[in-house]
Amino acid sequence: LVEDFFFFKQKTAYEMLRSLVGSEMCIRDRYMGMLKRCQAFRKLLLSECVSLPGAFNGLVGRAVADTGFKGCYISGAAVSASAGVPDVGLVTLDGFCRIIKEVSLSSGLPIIADADTGFGEGEMCSKTVWEYYNNGACGLHLEDQVFPKRCGHLDGKQLISTEDMMKKIEICVQASKDCSDGEFIICARTDARGVLGLDETIQRSKKYIDAGADMIFPEGLASKQEFQIVAQALKGYGTKGGPLLLANMTEFGKTPYITLDEFSKMGYNCVIFPVSTLRIAMKAVTDFLVDLKEKGTAEPQLENMQTRKELYSMIKYTPGQEWYFPNSSKKDY
Repeated sequence: LVEDFFFFKQKTAYEMLRSLVGSEMCIRDRYMGMLKRCQAFRKLLLSECVSLPGAFNGLVGRAVADTGFKGCYISGAAVSASAGVPDVGLVTLDGFCRIIKEVSLSSGLPIIADADTGFGEGEMCSKTVWEYYNNGACGLHLEDQVFPKRCGHLDGKQLISTEDMMKKIEICVQASKDCSDGEFIICARTDARGVLGLDETIQRSKKYIDAGADMIFPEGLASKQEFQIVAQALKGYGTKGGPLLLANMTEFGKTPYITLDEFSKMGYNCVIFPVSTLRIAMKAVTDFLVDLKEKGTAEPQLENMQTRKELYSMIKYTPGQEWYFPNSSKKDY
């Protein structure tokens, strides 16, 4: 941590934040607020297995906060699908940052965000860490696929070399140190299970820990036993006493349905539900549109709708009263 703000002014972080928020007082408050949130999130991950539902816009972020979750996740698949395109790397860094900022300000929750393959090589990986942190994320995960990537639960994936991924991680770790004193979480995702097998998943994970990764995300595991094997193999590994572990509990994929409690007992620190909220929402939207097309009225679907009062309550709006941005659902972490 910087102990003196005037020392902090000499850091490159100062210039970037000043361009975003203006005055020195605002910069100091924003910087220390983000730092505090990242530090608290790390402590939370060490104390319990944290459920991280996917939030693909600010309103969903508010819903996640209002229902009592302690963090949320931003999925590349959900961000892409909500833009009407497949998860093949079409959404840009700016597109992701817009959603991160929106969800962060609306929810007030710590966020782990998908960074795909880093939006490019080393230079872009560094920029991605800075931009994600400055827009409100507490961490990101980077995957070892070639570009264009594909969903981790599809076949036909290809991997970059272990050495190339380690270099990306090293760059991200240094960027985290520069922008957040190392509190911003660098999570390495490996897609090796579906390409080279479980042993390679473990070997790559260890190399990524050696490169400085704080967290490991073993993607596409096919059984509870595989999650146990990976967790046991990585327990205590590395200079930090073992990595944080992230599990992906997506639907309709290669992973069987495992509960949060089961993941916790296996040693995982967080579980993401990346596209669940989008799937629920779009199924409801599609069912409504089919009914509207058939009947020509929305009245039969009123019981399935969020009422005006419920919507206003979620966004903390009272007609006739001034509303002050961002009025986050969770004021402070």
